[in-house]
Amino acid sequence: MTTLATYIAYPGNAKEAFEYYHEVFGGELHLMTYGDFPPMDSMPFEPDPNAVAHATLTLDGGTIAGGDSMPGETYAVRDTVYSLLYTLDDVDRARSLIATLVDGGGSVNMPFELAPWGSYYGQAFDRFGVMWSFDVEAPDAAGA
Repeated sequence: MTTLATYIAYPGNAKEAFEYYHEVFGGELHLMTYGDFPPMDSMPFEPDPNAVAHATLTLDGGTIAGGDSMPGETYAVRDTVYSLLYTLDDVDRARSLIATLVDGGGSVNMPFELAPWGSYYGQAFDRFGVMWSFDVEAPDAAGA
């Protein structure tokens, strides 16, 4: 089976981020720390045994994957050059998820409202700096 998933390298807080996403969105969470792996002599660095080597959260419609960045990597997580696009069937559910992200320490980047292309659309940053875009086809657009 071929799939496409998003992978995000977090600056040392991947466990907190994935546990939070699991709380907000549900799904099936799998976390592996470097301490869960057998010794690997070929590693180019000495990993923190508590750092997340790989995490996946499988949701209806997709998977979010990630882990803690490697020592010395300083990638910015918060940016507007990417977002996780979550397409839903329910306007109220999308509003509720946005509110949960904002109430959990995030912020609205674009209000969730009817967009010129006919869908409800909005964006919110979560407290980790990840931008989430939400899209719901307008109920009356389905019959058009």
